Amino acid sequence: MQTQDKLTDKQLSDEQSREIAETIREELAKRRISRQALAEQAKLSLSTLEKVLGGRRPFTLATTVRLEQALGVSLRKSAVVPAAAPPAGNDVAPDSLGSYSHRAVTWLEDVYITLRPSFGAKDAIFAYRTEILWEPKVSSLVFREGERTDAAYEHTGEVAVPHQSGFIYLVIIKHGQHRVITVSRPTVTGAMYGIISTLRAGPGSQLTPIAAPIAYVPARNFSDPAVGRIAPGHPNCELYRDHLRRTVDESFALFLPV
Repeated sequence: MQTQDKLTDKQLSDEQSREIAETIREELAKRRISRQALAEQAKLSLSTLEKVLGGRRPFTLATTVRLEQALGVSLRKSAVVPAAAPPAGNDVAPDSLGSYSHRAVTWLEDVYITLRPSFGAKDAIFAYRTEILWEPKVSSLVFREGERTDAAYEHTGEVAVPHQSGFIYLVIIKHGQHRVITVSRPTVTGAMYGIISTLRAGPGSQLTPIAAPIAYVPARNFSDPAVGRIAPGHPNCELYRDHLRRTVDESFALFLPV
């Protein structure tokens, strides 16, 4: 028993403590949970959690294991001691994303062609690939964008599926900046329609809030799922435009006049 106590009381190095603190802060931001909630789940005092996250006290092995069990992730990336395994059967998303189980949302896992108006070319449509899939490391659906002509703006984010509203939210929070996409549940063809709220990049560092209709259409629904800036005259332009018009024409989303 004495040997075990010494093991669990072992203090990790300063470097390991810094890495663990950074990982925990990222997890808190990603899951949008408070330090108080994490402390309660890990059966730690809030004071202890604040001190180790602030670098005023090194992490001990015992504290780290409790936090790993509460978060379901390995925190000791460079530590020499073996990491605790995530809880078995942890296939339920956090409450902040709707508390859905993996089995309940498999119908959303697919590869989509994402369509929205081009922010930089009049009458053109911007199309790119989005994959929605289950990510066991975070126990939730995530979405990953690809094949964007503006690759620097490709994003990966979380998918919220609350039962109350009946809508689906694709959310990115990065360094305090938010991008939110609200779409309907899939139609019989698997397509989802809604609104994107984001920032439009202008000259230099200029950014302007912008909202626009958006559609997610399963890639398999197109014989030639072209991506990029689709200008008038392109074989897919009118087909893509019909999907965006459907967003408004069938009241999947409303844009109120001023």
